[in-house]
Amino acid sequence: MTENRSISAVALGANLKFHKNPPQLTLGNAIEALASGGVVIRAVSRFFATPCFPAGAGPDYVNAAILVEAADTPQALLRRLHVVEAQFGRERVQRWGMRTLDLDLVLAGDRVEPDLGVFRSWNALEPQEQARNAPDRLILPHPRLQDRAFVLVPLADIAPDWRHPVLGQKVSEMLAALPDQERAAVVPI
Repeated sequence: MTENRSISAVALGANLKFHKNPPQLTLGNAIEALASGGVVIRAVSRFFATPCFPAGAGPDYVNAAILVEAADTPQALLRRLHVVEAQFGRERVQRWGMRTLDLDLVLAGDRVEPDLGVFRSWNALEPQEQARNAPDRLILPHPRLQDRAFVLVPLADIAPDWRHPVLGQKVSEMLAALPDQERAAVVPI
């Protein structure tokens, strides 16, 4: 890895078809689109079938995670992810709604962005507030990372030893702390 490039993790998800293609194919095509756009793909998790979140909000998802290396700042990488989402029909009409593609930048090395105070305030939000409010800027690590089996299970495939810079736990430890039923609901395809 060169000095000006950093390793980040992106969580991928989809639960709607795009041009008659099933979500699994869309995720694979999105990974290829990122690679052809200059993002170096360092690792790809298995693909997983996961229950829709929140429950009952639509068809079940296909989720995965990738480790990427890019010279971009996290904000520039996020803009790249949004461009790829748009290429695959992503429309941002409802928070936690159904989608053809979701690419979430969940971590960038050990960076805490924009700062520890902002991270902690979003991390501490009650579930009702999480559903109603979306940050107006990139927050890293993703403030809900430790709560979501659909992110942690794929991430454990490719970065089980990454340590959360605020919580101090490895991916494998955060995953083990989730209820058994949540982990079991994320099934390899």
